[in-house]
Amino acid sequence: MNNTANYISELLYRYECIILPGFGAFLTRRQPATIQDGTNAFYPPQKLISFNSQLKNNDGLLANYISSAENISYTDAVAKIQRYVLSLNEKMANGQRIELEKIGSFYTSVENTLQFEPLQEVNYLTEAFGLHSFASPVIKRNVEIKREVYKENVEAIEKVIPLTFTPEKRRERPYLQYAAVAAIVLGIGGFFGLKQVSDTNVSYNNKEWQKANQEIENRIQEATFEISNPLPAINLTITKGKEDNTSTPEISKTVSGNFHIVAGAFRIASNADSKVQKLKNQGFNAHLIGVNRYGLHQVAYESYENRSEAIQALARIKREQSPKAWLLIKK
Repeated sequence: MNNTANYISELLYRYECIILPGFGAFLTRRQPATIQDGTNAFYPPQKLISFNSQLKNNDGLLANYISSAENISYTDAVAKIQRYVLSLNEKMANGQRIELEKIGSFYTSVENTLQFEPLQEVNYLTEAFGLHSFASPVIKRNVEIKREVYKENVEAIEKVIPLTFTPEKRRERPYLQYAAVAAIVLGIGGFFGLKQVSDTNVSYNNKEWQKANQEIENRIQEATFEISNPLPAINLTITKGKEDNTSTPEISKTVSGNFHIVAGAFRIASNADSKVQKLKNQGFNAHLIGVNRYGLHQVAYESYENRSEAIQALARIKREQSPKAWLLIKK
């Protein structure tokens, strides 16, 4: 049984581009939460899936994932993908509609072009897990309700207090004028007070929304994965300088210790180097500890020989630097 479609579905939760070699690439794009004005329906944020038939070269991501999941060699995983693509092409040539579980369907249009129809029931955005769409009845804003209440109060006062007074009545009951003016002033002041509170809440919500979006963008750039496979040590050597013809002793620094406090993992090597330099500027003995099974360059704050020292350092780093730090143990 060929489970290639299931493997592609699992990878779509983690990556934005999954290439099926020889067939095409599945791309994801984030869409924020939306509201339909006509139906008052709320939809959570999600990943929209599209397909590009021009991206067919093998980038190794899917083959490596299948090799790890089924405990087979990389060559066998590539051969399995090739057999799967061959079966898909045969079905398309016969005019059949192809259904990929949890992903979508493929069919050939009248113009003999490949068409992809994504499945809408699956949301690959992990941040929106458990969120569903729903419809809400129309809700009047509190400010509008208060405005109507104050308007009714003012109209009631105008009905009770005459608009025209004789000089005699003004002398006898002048307090009625002041009472009417005070009621109107209080009503207007209450309305503007509510409006100011509402504007303040809107401004605060917008700032919090911008902060949340920035945090999400930062997490997209940096991902951390826990692995158990051993990684080679890194040797740094500084040799004799040439410009001043002075003898510089050879320095060799080997990353030692089985307990590594991981700061992050990066797809681009230059980003990992920048992270190492940043941590060194903060006083850490930061270094690279190799590339993990997902092809990401891992960066460590420190490495320790002793477990208790590593655990104490991890607690301090989580408290003072980043709660995302974690301990990698290699034996």
